[in-house]
Parts: sequence; C-alpha cells; structure tokens
Amino acid sequence: MKPLSLLIGILIILAVTIKTIKAEKHNKRQKERNVTTQVSANKIKQYLSHILEQRTSNNVINKRENLLEKKKNQHKIRIKEIQNKDILKRNKNNLQKQAEKNFTDEGDQLFKMGIKILQQSKSQKQKEEAYLLFAKAADMGNLKAMEKMADALLFGNFGLQNITAAIQLYESLAKEGSCKAQNALGFLSSYGIGMEYDQAKALIYYTFGSAGGSMMSQMILGYRYLSGINVLQNCEVALSHYKKVADYIADTLEKSEGVPVEKVRLTERPENLSSNSEILDWDIYQYYKFLAERGDVQIQVSLGQLHLTGRKGLDQDYYKALYYFLKAAKAGSANAMAFIGKMYLEGNAATPQNNATAFKYFSVAASKGNAIGLHGLGLLYFYGKGVPVNYAEALKYFQKAAEKGWPNAQFQLGFMYYSGSGIRKDYKLAFKHFYLASQGGQPLAVYYLAEMYATGTGVVRSCTTAVEKRLTFLKKRRCIRWHFSYGIELPFKDIHLARRLYDMAAQMSPDAHIPVYFALMKLETMHLLQDILFFNFTMRWKWLKMDTTIGPHWDLFVIGLIVTGLIFLLRNHHG
Repeated sequence: MKPLSLLIGILIILAVTIKTIKAEKHNKRQKERNVTTQVSANKIKQYLSHILEQRTSNNVINKRENLLEKKKNQHKIRIKEIQNKDILKRNKNNLQKQAEKNFTDEGDQLFKMGIKILQQSKSQKQKEEAYLLFAKAADMGNLKAMEKMADALLFGNFGLQNITAAIQLYESLAKEGSCKAQNALGFLSSYGIGMEYDQAKALIYYTFGSAGGSMMSQMILGYRYLSGINVLQNCEVALSHYKKVADYIADTLEKSEGVPVEKVRLTERPENLSSNSEILDWDIYQYYKFLAERGDVQIQVSLGQLHLTGRKGLDQDYYKALYYFLKAAKAGSANAMAFIGKMYLEGNAATPQNNATAFKYFSVAASKGNAIGLHGLGLLYFYGKGVPVNYAEALKYFQKAAEKGWPNAQFQLGFMYYSGSGIRKDYKLAFKHFYLASQGGQPLAVYYLAEMYATGTGVVRSCTTAVEKRLTFLKKRRCIRWHFSYGIELPFKDIHLARRLYDMAAQMSPDAHIPVYFALMKLETMHLLQDILFFNFTMRWKWLKMDTTIGPHWDLFVIGLIVTGLIFLLRNHHG
C-alpha cells in the first residue's frame, strides 16, 4: 500500500505544484497586464491632458481671434457708417449746390428776360413787367438784378423811390464787389444825396469802382484829375484813367473786324434819313417803304442800313435789311452789293458767315469803283478770310478806297504804317492817314492819334492833346453825355435833388444862370402840375407825361403862357 500512497502523494504534490506554477504565471500575466493597463491609462491621461490644454489654448486663441474679428467688424461697420455719413453729407452738399445752382440759374434767366423785355419795351406796362422780373431775380440773389432795383429805388422808377433803401442796397452790393454800386455811392457822397456830403469818401468809392472795372468811375476820376476837383490837378493821371476806358472801347471795336456802316445821306429829301432825329416818324417810315417798293434804289439802300443796325427807332432785322439790299443790288447798286458782302463777312441769321460769298459781292462792288467794296476786299486780304493773307493786295485795295475818301480805308492804311503790317513802319504816314480818317469820323483813328500823342510816337508828346483826343474818341462812342447819369437813364423823380443840381450848375458857370432859370421854371411847373392833376387811388404821385399829351416842346409852351400871364399882370398893375 505504501507505494500507492507514495504515488498519490507525489501526484497531489505535482498537481499542487502545477497549480502553483499556473497561479504564479497567472499572477505574473495579471501584473504585466495591470502594468500595461496603467501605462496605457497614464498615456491616455497625458494625451487627454494635452488635448484639454490644446483645446484651452485653441479656445483662448479662438476667443482672441473672435475678439479681433469682432473688433475688425466693428471697425468696418464704423468706417462704413462714416463713409455712409460722408456720402450722405456729400449728397446733401451736392443737392444743396444743385439747388443753389438751379436757384442762381433761375435768377439769371429772370434777369435776362427782364433785360429783353426792357430793351423791346414800347409802353410803361412792359417796363413795369421788366422790373417785376428784376425784383424776382433780385430776391434770388442776382447781383445785376439787385443793381437794377437799387437804381429804380434811387431814381423813383414806377413810384418806387426810396433813397435810403437804395443806399442800403448799394452798400450791400459794394461788399459783394459791385463796381457799379461803388460808383453810385461815390456819386451820392459827392453830392450829399441821402448820405453825408464827403468828397474824400466819394473819391475812395470812385477809386474802388474803377479798380473793379467801372468805366464810369474811370471817366469821373479822369475828369477830376484833369480839372483838379478835390484832387491835385494831374494831366498824366487823368490820361491814365481815360486811356483805360478808351482801350476797352477800342478793343471792342477792333474785335468786330467788320465794315462799319456808312452814314445815310439823303440830303435832297425834305424829310431826309440823315437828320439828327433819333426816331424816324412812323408815317415817314411808311412813306419811305412805299418809295422803296416803287423802286427808289437810294431809299432801298438806306432802309437796308437802318434795319441792319437798328437805327432811328427801327428794330434790327437782318431779313428786312437783306430784302432791301437785294432789291437795290438787282437794280445795280454797288453800295447794296458791298453791304451784302459785309453781311456775309460778319454772318447773321439771314446771311450765315461765308467768306466766299462776301468776296463775290465785294468784288462786284469794287469793279464798279465802290469804296466800301474796295475796303471789303482789303479786309479779306488783310485778315486772310477766304483767301491767303496778302498785305500787298490789302494795301492796294485800302489805298484805292482811301483815295475815294472812305474813312475806314484811311484808318486801315494808318494802322498798316503804324504796326508795320507787311510794310516798313512809318509813323508820319500813319499819323497822316489817322488824321484824315479822324476828320471823317472814324473813332479808332482818333484813338490811335491819342496813343501817338500820349507816347510821343511820330509826334511831340503832349499829355493835354492826348487827353483831348481821348475825350473826342469817347464822345464819338457816346460815352460822355450832357445829362446827369452814370450808366442808367434818367429822368429824376427827386425834385429837390434836381433843384440842387441846377443851383450847383449856376454857381459853376455864370453863363448858366439864364438856362438854369428857365430850367427851374420848367421844373416848378412840372411839380405843380404833378401835384394838382395826377393823384391816384394808391396815394402815389405819377409823373406827368407832357411829351405825349402836348408835344416835345411843351415846356416852351408853358413858359410862354407864364410869361404872357406875367405881362398881363404887370399891365393891369400899371393900369
């Protein structure tokens, strides 16, 4: 039994050993597994920790980026808002500027309409319409319209006289740079009308007016320095002022480059068109129209001239002018042909500018020995209109026309010698031709004579003679008138001012006493009749239009009645 028991014991020990070994292996594997699991867990923890840190960092970065983006967006929004505000502001300014421009344009249009109506006005009602437009334009800030209204307030046009308001408006305009307002204030200061009598202040106003371009201020300053009125007499300063006015007018004349209109001379007619009358009576005009239609060539040419320039009260009508010239040209009138050439040279609604047509008509007239046609050809060659510039040809035609006594051709000859245009300068010959042209009434010739005397060119320098020539030139251009005006038409509505001016005239010249006496009689008579006869429902006095009711010489008629009445009273008194 012992061996069996031993075997069983060995088997039991072996089984226990095997179990132990297995248990140890299991434990070992379990430990290894636990270690591996622990390492993995640690790695996971580290990884998770890293992820969390990265996420935290990313969140911070994202927050920062979001914050920056938000700030950028806010900045963009602000910029956009500013831009929008700027755009709105610009749009508002543009709209405001456009509105102001439209307002200004409307004011300009109203002023132009008023001027057109005033120029074409033939009745008081039309003039009132014109001034109503001026008033509307003035309300829109139109300076020229404001000047017109200031003049109306000063001179009492249409019962509007208010000298105080006129001065206020002139002062406002002067601040805006209106040279006309400066001139007006100078005039009012120099006579103490509505403001303090102050010659020094008047001189300042005239100086500013002349600096601003007022030709009238230049004229007044020229006269003051020439005569020594409230300034030291100085011919040179006077010459300087007159020269500026003369230069302006001469420049305007020279730019025309046309053929000046020939004076109308119909001396064999009883009611001739060359009379000094400014207005041609309607019935006489109808009579001349009748003669023109009957084939009177001279009348046809004369009516053509009058319509061409709008003289003697006739409207400027190029179509009518062309109509009469063509009728006369058809009958063989060289003058008519020359005037048609002039019309095509200058160009107008009836005859569009055409140098070739002008050349044709001038040539036909010149072939008949017509001075105007010869002069016209000279102009074409001198200025190169439709033909190449050819001073030799121009000189030839000017000489032929000058020999026939045409003043404009004499002037052109003088100018060629004066300027050396195509020929050698010769101031003596220039002076000779300018002088001949001046005797024929050519204004530019007088201007250049004054220049020669002022600069001592070709003649002995003489300031006095130069001033005299300047004045002659300005008189020919109707810049000097013997009625009191500074660029606007009268009559005055201020009786007291008129009395004062008449008194001043009498004090300045002893020879003026008698004319002034009769003028004052006329003034008092007008004042009396105005007060008695013309009182209207608006409580305004209206100006008496005696010229239209009694005649142009009604004043002599009234004075005659007064003298007759005085003689009658004296006889009764002595009787």
